[in-house]
Amino acid sequence: MAVIQWDESFSVKIADIDKQHQKLFTMVNELDAAQRQGKGKDLVGKIIDGLINYVAEHFKHEESYFDRYNYPNTKAHKQKHQEFVNKVLEFRTGFEKNRLGLSMDLMKFLGDWLNEHIKGSDLEYAPFLRQQGLK
Repeated sequence: MAVIQWDESFSVKIADIDKQHQKLFTMVNELDAAQRQGKGKDLVGKIIDGLINYVAEHFKHEESYFDRYNYPNTKAHKQKHQEFVNKVLEFRTGFEKNRLGLSMDLMKFLGDWLNEHIKGSDLEYAPFLRQQGLK
């Protein structure tokens, strides 16, 4: 069972951002599957690192639109991105130290965050960016 399933309620109606969000969903679900299947720590660590790198790329992409079009809530949105990165890096450190219960906590955090962030903050910026001509 997927941690989080993409549906149209997550769409910001901007194709490249939706595609990136869908990839994030896929990566989170792959991480969950690897952990549930008892894959080796090295493989799970690589998936976590890949997720961290992709999230950074995605945030940079979104933020470039904010900067280009002078999105009024740029500062607050970037702060939410940074808080997410900090939390995931905390999980990564815990994973490296073999902290028990990490995987369940991490998967809950990732699923909840994607749901709340996309349906909250991201859907807030979507109309503004669409008015700038993004589709």
